[in-house]
Amino acid sequence: MSLHPLADKRARLADAAALVTDGAVVALGGGLSARLPMALVRELIRQGRHGLHLVGSAHSIDVDLLVAAGAVRRCEESYVGFEQDLGLAPAYRRAAEQGTIEVAESCCATILAQLRAAEMGLPFLPVRGVRGSDIVSLHPEYTEITCPFTGETLVAVPPLRPDVALLHAPAGDRYGNLHLEQPYVLDERFASASAAVVATVDELVSTGEVTAAGITIPAHLVAAVAEVPYGAHPSSCYPRYAYDRAHLREYVSAAQSGPEGLEKYLATYVTGSEESYQVAVGAERLAALASWPESIRAWQELFT
Repeated sequence: MSLHPLADKRARLADAAALVTDGAVVALGGGLSARLPMALVRELIRQGRHGLHLVGSAHSIDVDLLVAAGAVRRCEESYVGFEQDLGLAPAYRRAAEQGTIEVAESCCATILAQLRAAEMGLPFLPVRGVRGSDIVSLHPEYTEITCPFTGETLVAVPPLRPDVALLHAPAGDRYGNLHLEQPYVLDERFASASAAVVATVDELVSTGEVTAAGITIPAHLVAAVAEVPYGAHPSSCYPRYAYDRAHLREYVSAAQSGPEGLEKYLATYVTGSEESYQVAVGAERLAALASWPESIRAWQELFT
């Protein structure tokens, strides 16, 4: 039994997002179109955050929207895009080509090694994957070393310690214990390596329920947890809801059209509140996304 009572970490979305300061190194949980911390992303834009250094594995609308809103200084990702059917990330691509953000492309295994170095308190870990690539030229902090046992040339990468990790989970308790469904992507490592975790959950449940489902992120790592149903939308949060391909297509179209289209998207979906966002998306659409397990046909119809 703990000698100290657990602190109640529940917070309003705005207060949770306020823990992210301008210029912070921000790790984004989830990946591609799954379990992205979108409610927190939208709230950061509402609060006018800027100068952020984003870190992640492979991401899509979360990174692109922050870049479009002018919130990003540096982006350290292995991939930013909308996979095979919706293509490249328009705002990210423009910013990279125009040099308005620093692009520090990396790879998932290298970022993972850096997070593990931070978790273990090591000054570096060696990697092989980026040898011979231009990725090394984007990271002056990497350096070549010679293995003292084999003589092999490796790349030493320093620990990565984000200021804050933004995560979304299907369920958690008031103390910050979080349950995630697999795949975890880098969420576990981000939580352990970061100075703090700020989380949203679709539902706050009892500690017993989180324990029964399995605690993926323990409470002592979490600084704040906000209950935001559909907080990952338009990405998925299985098993609760599927990703909203139609909404992602709407965003990509707006971002491709340039500043005017982006401004219209932001005005419709972002600049108000999370409540107005869900009104704009529509209760029927959100309910349809949650109905995906009813049948294979119901699931397929969401993506046509």
